[in-house]
Amino acid sequence: MSGIGALHESYRSEGTWPVGVLYSRSGITAIAEISQLQGTLLAISEINDAGGVLGKPISPLILDPASDPQRYTQLASSLLMDRGVTNIFGCSASYSRKAVVPVVEHRGGLLWYSIGYEGFEYSSNVIYTGPAPNQLHLPLAEYLFPRYGRKLMCVGTDYLFPRESNRIMRDLLSEIGGNIVGEYYLPFGAQRDAFLDAIKEARLLGADVIFSTVVGPGIAALYDAYAVEKLDPAVMPIASLTTNEAHLQEMWFEPRPGHIVSAPYFETVQSPRNNSFVANYHQRFGAKRPADACAEAAYFTVLLFARALERAGTLDPEWLRAQVLGLEVSAPQGVVMVDPDNSHTYLWPRIGKTVAGRKFEVVAEFKKSMKPDPYLVNYVGLGRIDRDHGQEEMDNVR
Repeated sequence: MSGIGALHESYRSEGTWPVGVLYSRSGITAIAEISQLQGTLLAISEINDAGGVLGKPISPLILDPASDPQRYTQLASSLLMDRGVTNIFGCSASYSRKAVVPVVEHRGGLLWYSIGYEGFEYSSNVIYTGPAPNQLHLPLAEYLFPRYGRKLMCVGTDYLFPRESNRIMRDLLSEIGGNIVGEYYLPFGAQRDAFLDAIKEARLLGADVIFSTVVGPGIAALYDAYAVEKLDPAVMPIASLTTNEAHLQEMWFEPRPGHIVSAPYFETVQSPRNNSFVANYHQRFGAKRPADACAEAAYFTVLLFARALERAGTLDPEWLRAQVLGLEVSAPQGVVMVDPDNSHTYLWPRIGKTVAGRKFEVVAEFKKSMKPDPYLVNYVGLGRIDRDHGQEEMDNVR
């Protein structure tokens, strides 16, 4: 990751805007968090190269919590108490967010959290820029159930996000007479052989879809187990909330075309804005490291921060939060906006399918950005449109 050292040293310079960056470069969540770190650094570099914010560069203090929840707590406390930082860009898996939120609430900091999660949370000390359940889970259900069936085998990593995601999917299935035929929760870092039993049972029980909320290295292990069993995605695909382009590169076997992912962003999104982002990302980090949803969200999160900082003229979290609510920026996925109602973000739900070359093809996308609904209070049922909250039918469905 070129440029980390130079940016890290700038933290100690006078006349800068210091921020904390708390992403793991090692451990079980490093695949996603390296993407988040790279998206963060690309945005900071672009902003600084353009003159910074109000003439001053953003200077990140980059720390590696090594995917350890205790380290997230310790390092967040150190940033806020000892390093003079008030804003932290960080965390991926829900356990890391849960470790940091009490710290920023107690110390008056602001966490900029850029990953999709299970919802049902609000803190005035967090700006949530990843997808909420109505932007992640519901579009997947809308796409899956009429096309593939209503019997799901759930396979996830054993922690909060998979269990809550399966609860949401179970509730959705109950509306239409579907069911979950089985649930597997495996430890972080589970190997390929550990997933074989789940794959075999899904086939035995006649599941229509394998619904995956696996995170970390287990994602590649799950798809490799599927490949070993020589199953057909046209018959029983893996449908995931967590798989992205970086994970596809980690798989021993190239996944067959037809596996499904719900996300606001894929590297193959067709727009001049995204073309520029992808080109800059590859130029900085190399063509072998794909731009993925984790990198894109972290990238535009820094753009939101910089725009709010320009308005506020201070790193004070209360002032920044007041300025970022209702703020729009042009992101690679489309124009995004922080919702003043709940501190989450309007995003562009999409469905991607694996294609040859370890990539995704966008097969469905919403016509406009969707208002975040982290508590699903505005949910009106599968197959119905709630135009008052920006939910439009999917466009370009294939």
